[in-house]
Amino acid sequence: MPSVAAEATPTPTPTPTLSSGMRHPTRWLILGVVCLAQLTVLLDNTILSVAIPSLTTELGASTSDIQWMINAYSLVQSGLLLTAGNAADRYGRKLMLTAGLALFGLGSVAASLSQSPAQLIAARAGMGIGGALLMTTTLAVVVQVFDDSERAKAIGIWSTVNSLGFAAGPLIGGLILDHFWWGAIFLINVPVVLIGLAAAIGLVPESKTSSAPPDLLGALLSTVGMVGVVYAIISGPEHGWLSGQVLLSGAVGLAVLAGFAVWERHVPHPMLDMHFFRNRRFIGALGGAILVAFGMGGSLFLLTQHLQFVLGYGPLSAGLHTAPLALTVVLVNFTGLGPRLLRALGTPLTIGCGMTTLAAGLVAVAVLGAGGYSGMLVGLILMGVGVALAMPTMANAIMSAIPPEKAGVGAGINGTLAEFGNGLGVAVLGAVLGSRFASLLPGALAGAASLPAALAASPTAADRAAVTDAFASGVESGQLVGAAAVFLGGWVAAMLLRRAERGEGALAG
Repeated sequence: MPSVAAEATPTPTPTPTLSSGMRHPTRWLILGVVCLAQLTVLLDNTILSVAIPSLTTELGASTSDIQWMINAYSLVQSGLLLTAGNAADRYGRKLMLTAGLALFGLGSVAASLSQSPAQLIAARAGMGIGGALLMTTTLAVVVQVFDDSERAKAIGIWSTVNSLGFAAGPLIGGLILDHFWWGAIFLINVPVVLIGLAAAIGLVPESKTSSAPPDLLGALLSTVGMVGVVYAIISGPEHGWLSGQVLLSGAVGLAVLAGFAVWERHVPHPMLDMHFFRNRRFIGALGGAILVAFGMGGSLFLLTQHLQFVLGYGPLSAGLHTAPLALTVVLVNFTGLGPRLLRALGTPLTIGCGMTTLAAGLVAVAVLGAGGYSGMLVGLILMGVGVALAMPTMANAIMSAIPPEKAGVGAGINGTLAEFGNGLGVAVLGAVLGSRFASLLPGALAGAASLPAALAASPTAADRAAVTDAFASGVESGQLVGAAAVFLGGWVAAMLLRRAERGEGALAG
């Protein structure tokens, strides 16, 4: 008997999915194409951070301009993920994949040629539109061209590219800026986009759901609501969580998303079927996905500060010292360990084990990393193993809980969760760091707003040592809070998934 979510979904004219006897002959080449497209998008999520000094000098960008150059991309991308996924289902995943590549390439050229901060902000927003289309269509195409027996492995490789792109952005950006001007960090996207376009047109099969009329009001509400909430998460640490603009943005975003949920329950052809949220498998996978992103985003935010401010590494060196995390994810996924464990243990236990290993890595980074990099390295490797086991399994669980004809929307939900989780991780663990740091500062320095400010105001070597110790303690506290959230959340997600499997088994019996 089908799941609750499947029963509640209106029956469209679906694109046939593959059985194990009808494997697409060029499926692995297609996976390479979509991974290339995905890697380009993810690199641009982080690559701009290393160009901030150059942009400040050459474009005369203010602090506010820099923030909008970074945020314009992530705000537009996160706001459009659900809409982009729905468009891929309705109008064709190949069409939206090629459109996303074209928009991303044009935005990259515009960004490289920008002569003012305003032009670069506008170009980054355009790249965000292309990024939203690519983030959703790549996973949707993977679901369409791989059957059940190979899908977990394919999603594992797709997830590996996610981790690699997230970690490699600052490294690649630093290497480019050592030899070229700042615009080259965007121009490097162009040949990748051209290769991706040619391969997508020649290899990727078209697939779409139906010709049902678009849910235009739903698209507007979801975009406005997502942008409001994500903006509140992004700006909270800088402006203060109780500041007027953060509270207003968050309140408006949540209210609009509530209106979106009400609208989707009554419109004949919703872009997001709200009955999905009655499915325990879906809810369990959602919770786990948010917490993996929470742990990863918050941990890397703390790690880069620990490496630079406490251990004394430069920005590029700090990025290189986080590379073992991404390399471990790559090695574990390409050995096929995750899919083998998934077959042996099942989805709930694989997620539980992965989240436990990720939590153990966070604890190791907090406790062993306090004394130097060698202890931190152990934690990074454990984190990589945990992410490699948990993240693809949860992405597969989310996609398998949604009918194949809604693969684009499922990918949009998966991408939205990653944005929320990363933002919340930075916000919450950063707040723990700040609170602990402030509480441990020597009395005369209690008003210092940051580590550099406190060090500058320290009159003696003993005071500077106390400030550094306070910051290291704050980082440790943040990592431990993240570890607790990941561990507890992982087993709650596993429990929900176990109950869902038992319920499905009872219905089938």
